[in-house]
Amino acid sequence: MSEQSHYEEKFQTRRERQSSARPKKGGGILEFLIILIVAFTLVFGFVRPYVVEAFWIPSESMVHTLEVDDRVLVNKFIYRFTEPERGDIVVFQSVEGGPVSQEPGLIQRIISTFTDKTPATPPKEELIKRVVGVPGDKISVQNGKLYVNNELQKEPYVNGDLPDRSFAAPVEVPKGHYFMMGDNRANSRDSRFFGPVPKENIEGEAFLLFWPLNRMSLL
Repeated sequence: MSEQSHYEEKFQTRRERQSSARPKKGGGILEFLIILIVAFTLVFGFVRPYVVEAFWIPSESMVHTLEVDDRVLVNKFIYRFTEPERGDIVVFQSVEGGPVSQEPGLIQRIISTFTDKTPATPPKEELIKRVVGVPGDKISVQNGKLYVNNELQKEPYVNGDLPDRSFAAPVEVPKGHYFMMGDNRANSRDSRFFGPVPKENIEGEAFLLFWPLNRMSLL
């Protein structure tokens, strides 16, 4: 074999190896689509309903801590391992019922676009408030001031721009229940009106204000 034939054979072999190692365009697109589908399945099929969910603030009951149209992330897993504590901001199902105030998710909007299916039963209203009383606590409100176990509470997060003058008769929080109040006390329908909330109604703890971006903060 001549020297020229030898180099031509080596060059051809190298080209074949490079050609076989080069990924096909169609395969790359298919791989991306598979990864995208898996990501959507994990996020909306597992993370959203069981671990973390975004919640839209529909009312002024938590002003100034949370404003109308703010978005927060809710940890839906935490209370499987621990109990709610005073000061926690939680999302819970109203004990009074009513329509859901939560913004529809992406999947719900896509499904409703192509189908006419509706839930078999109307969902309950979801509220967001602060835990101010845990089981065994004695709660009362006097001229807008919160007392827990006969001690006046320091609450720097309460909206002082709209003073509260409400009264609530003393009540002991039952076992497995929590007393909820909004930070905007003068404009919040909470446990002063509908009583303590059962733990099974609590969906999770709001831990991050993520929208709008200029107000992003831990809660």
